[in-house]
Amino acid sequence: MLYDISPPIGIGTPVWPGDTPYDCRLAWSMQAGAPVNVSLLTTTPHLGAHADATLHTEPRGEAIGLAPLERYLGPCRVLKVPPTSLIEPRHLDGVELDRTPRLLFRTGSVEDRHRFPERFTALSPQLVSFLGEHGVVLVGLDTPSVDPFTSKTLEAHHALAYHDIAILENLLLDSVPEGVYELIALPLRLMDADASPVRAVLRTLEE
Repeated sequence: MLYDISPPIGIGTPVWPGDTPYDCRLAWSMQAGAPVNVSLLTTTPHLGAHADATLHTEPRGEAIGLAPLERYLGPCRVLKVPPTSLIEPRHLDGVELDRTPRLLFRTGSVEDRHRFPERFTALSPQLVSFLGEHGVVLVGLDTPSVDPFTSKTLEAHHALAYHDIAILENLLLDSVPEGVYELIALPLRLMDADASPVRAVLRTLEE
């Protein structure tokens, strides 16, 4: 079974305030006499479900096109966390990380996907350090950022870059039960970009 955890993208899809909104129009139109329809897209790469590159926050970071694909493909655990502003190590008490080096947190803190939320659950730097010590290679959230909306220091982003942990943001996890899955969420090979949209899916594992 597949769970599509990518929110739909269209005109009006919320983006971070001040970022480039999504727009799609026909550069070539069959109705206007062209032999084919060809779309022209204008958008931020931080659109819908997306992968952040270290270039996003680090002065010497790499573009998303250089990110190792292995991080975005493989065993993954979906973990529901209680309402909280920051996810901390205590929220992982009793969770085995050995089999699942990828973690997706289902926070439920974004109630309206048609509006950009200014309050949502984020990651604490202490949690990131804990994940790094336990060999986690990717972390994902159902929120626009791993840092709070008001953060100016972006501590979680910097900590994740330091521990070489890949980031997925803005996932759609509302209908996904807790458990272990196979994650498939490959970013595009954009050699100059600080992020990339992904078509993220979870596949149930054979018992």
